[in-house]
Amino acid sequence: MSASTPASKPDAISLREIGDRPLLETRHRGLLLLGVMLVSICQFLDATIANVALPHMRAALGASPESVSWVLTSFIIASAIATPVTGWLSDQIGSRNLFIGATAAFLAASAACGAASSLEEMVVFRAVQGIAAGFIAPLTMTIMFDVSAPSKQAMTISYFSMIVMIAPISGPTIGGFLTEYLNWRWIFFVNLPLGIPALFLVWWLLPSRPMVPRRLDIFGFSALAIGLGVLQLMLDRGQGEDWFSSWEIKIEFIIAASALWIFIIHSRKVSEPLFRRELYKNVNFTISLGFMAIMGASVVGLSAVLPMMYQSIYNYPVVDTGLLMAPRGFGVMISSFFAGRIIRYVDARYVIAVGYVVAASGMGVMTSWSIDMDYYPILTAGFIQGVGFGLIVAPMNLLAFATLLPSLRPDGSSLMALFRGIGGSIGISIIVTMLARMQQSSHAELGAHVTASSIPAVDLPATVDRMQGVGAGVMVAIDNEVTRQAMMIAFLDIFHMIAFVLLIFAPLPLFLRRPKPTEASLPAHAE
Repeated sequence: MSASTPASKPDAISLREIGDRPLLETRHRGLLLLGVMLVSICQFLDATIANVALPHMRAALGASPESVSWVLTSFIIASAIATPVTGWLSDQIGSRNLFIGATAAFLAASAACGAASSLEEMVVFRAVQGIAAGFIAPLTMTIMFDVSAPSKQAMTISYFSMIVMIAPISGPTIGGFLTEYLNWRWIFFVNLPLGIPALFLVWWLLPSRPMVPRRLDIFGFSALAIGLGVLQLMLDRGQGEDWFSSWEIKIEFIIAASALWIFIIHSRKVSEPLFRRELYKNVNFTISLGFMAIMGASVVGLSAVLPMMYQSIYNYPVVDTGLLMAPRGFGVMISSFFAGRIIRYVDARYVIAVGYVVAASGMGVMTSWSIDMDYYPILTAGFIQGVGFGLIVAPMNLLAFATLLPSLRPDGSSLMALFRGIGGSIGISIIVTMLARMQQSSHAELGAHVTASSIPAVDLPATVDRMQGVGAGVMVAIDNEVTRQAMMIAFLDIFHMIAFVLLIFAPLPLFLRRPKPTEASLPAHAE
């Protein structure tokens, strides 16, 4: 079948009936997957790559510290709103047209972001980027399943899992490197040399699902869009506004909770909901959504705060900080690659459980870090943690989609991407909030023990009275060290918390149902 010819309707039939064939046939499957993965890398990187460049953007665009945060917020909100409607749009205009159009829009918006001359322009172009990214992420998963025969789906999804895990980890590192040695605008321009060849490959080789017109649940989509948009805004601004001590956060919480509740009730009553009810009836898929949210919280949340730890506590420069984050990515890459092969012979549920234990062990190593250690424990813990995360994602995606009808994959991929994004946002908010509050309480406790008697070699009151300039400097130095120690204690508490959560989730995959080959919903061959 040519790249532009739509396939027949993707019905669910048994493995015995169709053999080992993909839903959509394409020439040069390897080249097509390469192009799809390059596009996916670009969109995943852009979710985190801009974080480290905000101070430079603020100076160049004449923005305030508060307003420049909309460069991140606009992308997150736009992506959250666009993701749920991906399945409907794919049925309306065809998956090929939607993916190619979203890729072209993403690249055009990237170029526009790099050339932006004002904050208003940047926010608008980042919103366009977010909308395109909201379509690309779920379609990538759908395409990889559709063009892969059942026997090759495990390895294909393991490659996709590498991207899902490594890109958020690498985003701040790559962004810091480009900002340090080139210019902050290159964090957007870097998408072009990767994305343009990828766009050509998908235009040449990507087949299309059939167009199946269906009614859009406008009321349900509106309620969900309002709920998700306001929720993301609340999570982004919560720490800065001191959460529920602010009326803004209270109002945003009420609006988000009300809109999401209305969406849930409406979806149960309407005949054609935004997401088909068959998705919720699939136990493996529904439980996997929770696992994906936890993974998003752990991976994205840690990726957001660890660079700050390395720079603030250990005083590593930006480039060295990026190198310290690299072993986590290497661990993910190695374990994801082998996980795709292991699950051919070992129950995927056991692989996921082992992955949680290994990831928790990596976090356990991090709880023993000290403030005066060298970089070897950082490299070791990061690699172990990455191995654990890599063992989780690929088998989890495979279990989630193994018994899912091919016609439900676009909607299912949308929900999976949505939960991953929400989990990441919630994880960042929880970790940053707990870090700030734990640091504040530890600083107060440590500061109370800094007295004249605790430093017998220095007469602090006399030094401050007689040598005011030097005395003030001594007090500032002591306060800075207390702050550093308090931050270290707060990070260790966070590591303990994440390790505990990962251990709690370790046995839960065993409650998933192992799909039998004869009952798996596999794609019908396209004629």
